[in-house]
Amino acid sequence: MRLFAAALALVATSALAEEVTTFQLDNGMDVIVIEDHRAPVVVHMLWYRAGSADEPVGASGVAHFLEHLLFKATDTVESGEFQRVVAANGGSDNAFTSFDYTGYFQRVAADRLPLMMRYEADRMNNLVLTEDDIVTERGVILEERNQRTDNSPGALAREQMRAAQFLNHRYGVPIIGWRHEMETLDMEDALAFYDLYYSPNNAILIVAGDVEPDEVLALAEQYYGPIPREPNLPERIRSQEPPQTAERRLIFEDARVAQPYIARSYIAPERDTGAQEEAAALTYLAELLGGSPFTSALGIALQFDTTTAVFAGAFYDGLNLDDGTFELTVVPADGVNLQDAEDAMDAAIAAFLENGIDPARMEALRTQLRAGEIYARDDVGGLARRYGMALTSGLTVEDVQSWPDILQAVNAEDVLAAAARVLDRNQSVTSWVIPSREVLQ
Repeated sequence: MRLFAAALALVATSALAEEVTTFQLDNGMDVIVIEDHRAPVVVHMLWYRAGSADEPVGASGVAHFLEHLLFKATDTVESGEFQRVVAANGGSDNAFTSFDYTGYFQRVAADRLPLMMRYEADRMNNLVLTEDDIVTERGVILEERNQRTDNSPGALAREQMRAAQFLNHRYGVPIIGWRHEMETLDMEDALAFYDLYYSPNNAILIVAGDVEPDEVLALAEQYYGPIPREPNLPERIRSQEPPQTAERRLIFEDARVAQPYIARSYIAPERDTGAQEEAAALTYLAELLGGSPFTSALGIALQFDTTTAVFAGAFYDGLNLDDGTFELTVVPADGVNLQDAEDAMDAAIAAFLENGIDPARMEALRTQLRAGEIYARDDVGGLARRYGMALTSGLTVEDVQSWPDILQAVNAEDVLAAAARVLDRNQSVTSWVIPSREVLQ
């Protein structure tokens, strides 16, 4: 059949599964339709399997730079016209760049979907840039780095920490880019990235809301179907980390730090297609170790039992194409030095591994996670984003829809086993973030 590289699939693998229909156009573009007929609204999202970790060495920041440039002119559209049309039609739009993807979206009335597709398809293939565009937007992203990173000691500390964690993988390079490389980004850098990666066979179209799959398919064929596939699209293989066999430590000093704190990250596995069980266990571990201060192991031990800290948290995000991180943060209470706070954190982790998990807490968390999955279905934009992040990170629709059931199947033994594998000091980076070396004396 002329539109299908694979048969039409209606996926419903879980009791919580959304009504999701998938297509693939002849040019390789994937189309995902999520039906939600409760309101006459549609979210139109175009995701590219290209983020900052796909950038060529020496051109850090080009993925985000190009995101800005895509709001400029095309062969037939004036610079900024797309945004003005969205606003004139009562909608909203934006774009975003991460390590593994770049995305563009519009939220509009359902009957405006053809208009959104026409504009989005146009800028996939017909971008026209001028040297003034390059100079202007390069200045914009440099100022964005000033505001979000250079003026934030916490952001600078995280940047250094990731660079220490990922010695060989591009996850160690900031999404926004290193300043000295951002300053040299030019027309050739932007167009080379655009010509290679902004192609239908590297894109996922997600349409969520008050739509019918057949209608979306017809529109996708009309607007995106004529765009030729990129024959030279490279296989998505990144340089990987060598085994980390020694703990890494750093001290980040910045006079603007208001409160010294400890941050630690460990290399942690991502959600893999058909094998999400360990990631699910780590999702529980983050909540059990550093979720609510009233119920988490670090919160109880450090904030209440010993008043060692004013904050203790843990974070894990498994939606990456490659291994990511499991992170801990502890902010010591007044009068507690960083070494004592770190020792208390390690003691609390050791006690958690030794004493096991309270079955009642495990069940409460299981219920909480299930409720979160159910409530998430009420946000059509959030659903579209959930599928886009997963599919650009190597997962499938089936993986997304099986995730709630996989979460429900996790038991305490799974969590403790994952904790024992991941919480290895030899695979960690520990950072002390301080205003001055005087706090260490």
